[in-house]
Amino acid sequence: MIHSTATVPVNPEGETELTRAQAWEGLVLKARDARLFLPPGLCTRCDVVEESATHLVREATIAGEDLREIIAFEPQRKVTFFQATGPREGAIVNELFEDAAGTLQLRFYCYLGLRGKAPDGPEERAEQEWMDGDKGYRAALLSTLKRTRELLAQGRL
Repeated sequence: MIHSTATVPVNPEGETELTRAQAWEGLVLKARDARLFLPPGLCTRCDVVEESATHLVREATIAGEDLREIIAFEPQRKVTFFQATGPREGAIVNELFEDAAGTLQLRFYCYLGLRGKAPDGPEERAEQEWMDGDKGYRAALLSTLKRTRELLAQGRL
């Protein structure tokens, strides 16, 4: 089982301030179309195939892997990506919250396994190492906030 977590401030010093609503809108956009937030060419397809007030279902091709995700929304607070098909199984969460000092934070955490791979085998250990490393999900959080700021500056948010 892979468990990883990372937390970053939404508004680090020197950056354009995002409100909770703006940060939330960025997370919703990311859920609807990962291509807007991932490095060019990493996500080649991202289609919403079902939608309701509480969730959506998307089918995407990311890093050459086809996947289907059920994405649940807790408005202004949490987006949970349930891995229905694809190389991973489990859940990935992006959560907005205020820390003890009242500072808005964005947290990622996941509980995942790799389909068809041995639990705690070399593939899962490598995935865990990547997620916890410099290019893993902490970098993805920072990239999400950066792209949200860019969309805001372009008037698209």
